[in-house]
Amino acid sequence: MNLIKLAALLTLTASLAACSTMDQLASVGQAPPLTAIADPTTTAGYQPVHMPMPEAIADTYQPNSLYRTSAKGFFKDERAHRIGDILTVMVTIDDSAQIANTTQTGRNSTNSAGMGGIFGVAVDNISGGSINPSAMIDFDSGLTNRGNGSVNRSESLETSVAAVVTQVLPNGNLVIEGRQEVRVNFEVRDLIVAGIVRPSDIQANNTILSSKIAEARISYGGRGQITNMQQPRYGQQAMDAILPF
Repeated sequence: MNLIKLAALLTLTASLAACSTMDQLASVGQAPPLTAIADPTTTAGYQPVHMPMPEAIADTYQPNSLYRTSAKGFFKDERAHRIGDILTVMVTIDDSAQIANTTQTGRNSTNSAGMGGIFGVAVDNISGGSINPSAMIDFDSGLTNRGNGSVNRSESLETSVAAVVTQVLPNGNLVIEGRQEVRVNFEVRDLIVAGIVRPSDIQANNTILSSKIAEARISYGGRGQITNMQQPRYGQQAMDAILPF
């Protein structure tokens, strides 16, 4: 059964490698294409966000008053608050982590056993004195284990991207999604930002910090000739997944 799975995996890998090779051959001498602008809600795999919501409160008005009880402000502003509105996300990531662990264990064990009395005399007679009955069995074992591990990571990213409101949740929070593509020569850089924001966290200039985004999904990568050269070949990736050592 394992051989069948291995053969199927190799066949699938070869097919993917062939498709990728044909795509690369077809785009020789050409810059990587940019993705067409599309409605994020119509893309494959899009799922609306469902979160626990408080009970809805109906709007009420006081006599001779223009103020709604559910309104968050008296004057209207131009900050994003409806589906299709645009706001700017200020992406600022400056993370670093240093972790070091050392583990060392050891164990030594020595056991001995002998036989006396009639049985000891019998063993001594049978062996002709070559076996000492008082130390017939002797065990000596040892175990040593030592491990070292360390993590030294540093990430820094500072940029901005315009995002579109794709959904308004029942409690007024906004689901946003934004994508930015920049092509320089033969390399395309992708920046994707998605998540849930509170309208009150949107600043007066219609911007919001990435640290204010709940369920934030931020992706920064690229595709093109440089990215292809940095990735191992499909055959090497398949062998890394299959080989147990």
